[in-house]
Amino acid sequence: MKFIQAVAVVLVFGWLAACSSTGDKKTADVAVVEDRSVEAGIDAASGDAMASAVGGYSDLTIESLTDPGSPLSQRVIYFEYDSSEVTEQDREFVSAHAVILAANPNLKVSIEGHGDERGSREYNIGLGEKRAQSVRRMMEFQGVLSSQMTTVSYGEEKSAVEGHDESAWSMNRRVELVYVAY
Repeated sequence: MKFIQAVAVVLVFGWLAACSSTGDKKTADVAVVEDRSVEAGIDAASGDAMASAVGGYSDLTIESLTDPGSPLSQRVIYFEYDSSEVTEQDREFVSAHAVILAANPNLKVSIEGHGDERGSREYNIGLGEKRAQSVRRMMEFQGVLSSQMTTVSYGEEKSAVEGHDESAWSMNRRVELVYVAY
């Protein structure tokens, strides 16, 4: 497994080097995710996951999941209209969750994607899935095992807030992280 992680990181570095001159926005997004994988302790030479050394998150433990003052207490990621891109402000807390998951391979999380009421049912199911997969990819790049994560999309079916205005819609465009085994 460590070898696979090391190879994945090396491939990301190679891909980034090959695409670095394009100026493409997606390249910049991948660079941010790749930077997070370095912060999460994936060492390209050894493949070791050293979650305890991650900047600012060295004190996270399983108990941090129930501590309201911990960055792990935030478990909802909000999205812009018609977007599956994790916002800059939410990337830090996704990293905190990746750290605790990578350090505890028996810990499992369900990544649940949601949409607002606008658009067809099928469209919202698809968008919820894209949102969940976006968060999942970020966590995988940071050393979380694929077997620790499941994704599901509820589309518009499980609203967080009832209403038919931007205020309600913005609260319903989300991914929720639900820990299932700790």
